[in-house]
Order: sequence, then structure tokens, then C-alpha cells
Amino acid sequence: MGKKLKLVVLTGAGISAESGIKTFRDSDGLWEGYDVYEVASPRGWKKNPELVLEFYNQRRRDIAQALPNDAHKGLADLEQDFDVHIITQNIDDLHERGGSTKVLHLHGEIFKMRSEQDESLIYPIHNDIKPGDTAEDGHQLRPFIVWFEEPVPKIAEAIEITRSADIFVVIGTSLVVYPAAGLLDYVHRSIPKYIIDKQIPAVDTAFITPIQATASEGVKTLQQVLLKK
Repeated sequence: MGKKLKLVVLTGAGISAESGIKTFRDSDGLWEGYDVYEVASPRGWKKNPELVLEFYNQRRRDIAQALPNDAHKGLADLEQDFDVHIITQNIDDLHERGGSTKVLHLHGEIFKMRSEQDESLIYPIHNDIKPGDTAEDGHQLRPFIVWFEEPVPKIAEAIEITRSADIFVVIGTSLVVYPAAGLLDYVHRSIPKYIIDKQIPAVDTAFITPIQATASEGVKTLQQVLLKK
């Protein structure tokens, strides 16, 4: 049997929406009355860490209750025929729970926390982070999330994976949040590219095949298309 083709999939909030995870897009940039910068920026953290901790504690509870959907499971099934690499902008663990084995989280992970001072001090967390909870360096623990206005440490690794793709797929992302949206620029021009979304973003469809559908329906279509090849 020959070497499996490398299938690289960039996923965004749209793939988790079917599992009941609310998206910033759906909430017009507001989250339960708060501007996203109040709860997802270093400025917001400095101003009101209690609010930020409670916001992510609630999200952690919601995600713990959520289940992977058919899109997550369908991508995992494709590992039988392809070398699948998921690059996700999502902070949930639904890809992993859906069965995917190679998942890179660009924007952090909800079930991890770190020192607010030393970003190499990272710990698992499944309950709540409270004010006064400290890392071993004595500094307050914060969610292991890449906030707005913070660098994205894993983007270099994501670019390397993207450059080596034999097939590239985008699912459930508006392609407006950089640097993640810029990954498309690193995809080799000659390889097959697909985009799955209920609302196809403004992309050059001469080079990208659009599949206008929910993530679950779109992944099912993608499986049929790829496995015929």
C-alpha cells in the first residue's frame, strides 16, 4: 500500500456550532452582553480578571457537556485513508473526542491553564480557575487561550503543516481572523482545495471548490468526493 496523501483541515467555530457551542460570529461580537475584548484580551484580563475567569469557567462547563458531531467523527474516519492533520482555531476538545489523532490548536485549549507570567507553566484543568489559584511561580493562573492582541505561538508549525499538504480543506471559518486566515496563502497552488460552510466566505472559487453546507453535511460530501479519487 502506498503512502497516504496528507489531508490538512483548517477548522473554525462553524464545526463546533452543531455541537451547541456558541460562536462569536453568531453573537455579533458580544458575549452575554460583554464586548469580546472585555473577556478575550490582555486589557480585559488586567481590568477584570474575575470576569474573565468566570467567562472561561462557564465555557469549560459548556464544552464538557457538549459532544462531538458527525463532522468531527467524519474527519476522524478519514484517517483510515489519509494522513489527516487538523489545524483548529477552536479551544474545545471535540476533534480529539471525535477520534482525530493529529490536532493542532492555534488559539489554545479550554482544558488547560497557565501562569499569567510564564507561558511555559501549563497545567490541565477540568473544574474552575479561581482568583488566588497560582502556578508554581506564584503568579495567578489564567486560561491557556490565545487572546486578541496576543501572538499565536503555533502559527509557524501550522504553516509548515499547510505547506506540505496534498489536499487542503477549510471548514466553518469566516477566514477573517488572522494569522489563521492567512494559512490559505501557504497552500500549494496546484493541490485540491475545498471550503465547507453554510455561507461561503469571499474566496477565489477558481482555485477552491466550495461545498455550501453545514459542517456535518459538508464532511459527508467531502468523504464521497475524496474517496472516489
